[in-house]
Amino acid sequence: MKKIILVLSIIIFIIFMSNDEYNVREDSIRFRVIANSNSIKDIAMKEKVVNELSGILFDKTHTEEETSENIYSNLKNIENRIDNLFEKNNYNKTFNISYGLNEFPKKVYRGNTYPAGTYKSLVIEIGDAKGNNYFCILYPSLCMLDYEEMQTKENESIEKSNLNEENKIEYKFKIVDLFKKIF
Repeated sequence: MKKIILVLSIIIFIIFMSNDEYNVREDSIRFRVIANSNSIKDIAMKEKVVNELSGILFDKTHTEEETSENIYSNLKNIENRIDNLFEKNNYNKTFNISYGLNEFPKKVYRGNTYPAGTYKSLVIEIGDAKGNNYFCILYPSLCMLDYEEMQTKENESIEKSNLNEENKIEYKFKIVDLFKKIF
């Protein structure tokens, strides 16, 4: 009997530790810019959009309410800046700006896994919105750290622009999956 309890305890511990979902703050506000595609031109435009909006959105507020008000009061400014940026770069794509509750896929961010769901967010979709996306959290403010890291990572990403999500490797433990099904 002691062996069974010990084995079950170990199994429950393994299952508990394999759950990598991070508890998202209920008042967090996400920011996402989705490129038209993974072409070099489209990824570069996504970076330009983030650069253009960084002065408006990043690290200007200290509360959820201030962040939300900053976004809401700047929606027309954001639209105008993107229009001007596209025109200046002869980039003939449309874009959509959505501020409110938006659907997000499961996301690994700064070593944490955020579950798929509906989150308060500012989402900018460029063109067909089928490319890689820039993602950060406006509140609590983590975007400035991410913005600097993005510059390095996007340069690496452009070199691998033909790779997509299906080519990524995900490691799983069969025993953990089996026990998840049982329990």
